Amino acid sequence: MKVELIKYTKDPQRTCALASRMCYSDIGLEALELEMSEEKCEKLLKYVIASGHHSILEHANFTFSISHVSRALLAQMTRHRLASFSVQSQRYVKASVPEFVVPPSIASDEKILKKYNSFILNAYQVYAELLEAGIIKEDARFVLPNAVATNIIVSMNARELRHFFAIRCCRRSQWEIRDLAWHMLKLAKEIAPILFEDAGPGCIRGHCPEVKPCGNPYKKEFLQTL
Repeated sequence: MKVELIKYTKDPQRTCALASRMCYSDIGLEALELEMSEEKCEKLLKYVIASGHHSILEHANFTFSISHVSRALLAQMTRHRLASFSVQSQRYVKASVPEFVVPPSIASDEKILKKYNSFILNAYQVYAELLEAGIIKEDARFVLPNAVATNIIVSMNARELRHFFAIRCCRRSQWEIRDLAWHMLKLAKEIAPILFEDAGPGCIRGHCPEVKPCGNPYKKEFLQTL
């Protein structure tokens, strides 16, 4: 898996702070710009986020390039309806070289891994034979499994990212999308540390929303290791 933050709103934290200040100000943007120091921006953002008034976070957008993740991950990723996706198409892009993801549970068992690799490679072979027989790519792809790797461009605003991190950074989340979420959080936090200061699963903030908690909550200190 490779994750890159390729685009984001210029000065995202100041943009969100100005949006918040605009709601309660009788002066224009130019005057607001002059009076909003970095210290005021930080204080205002922390207050607004703690108050749960997260609509201003929708003014900050982040675009990620995500490479070599499985189609199984893609199925979960696209459930986040407020995000925008562009995905490598199996209708138009020929799967010439076997590229696939191996779950850790399978990789750790040599015997099982051998069977797994054999099955995947056989699927690719059947795919190639279908193409040679004149079957179009969009139909030949039906034999390819969830393990096949794909590439994605995804954009989310800061509010949706916080929601994504709350759900997908959780230990209950599937391992691959959980790894992706933590990678994305690290990158976003480097650019906007205040917007994502307390982002992550509920246990980071002291409350797990699960009916049956995992029993192994993340500590706030874990965020410092990102």
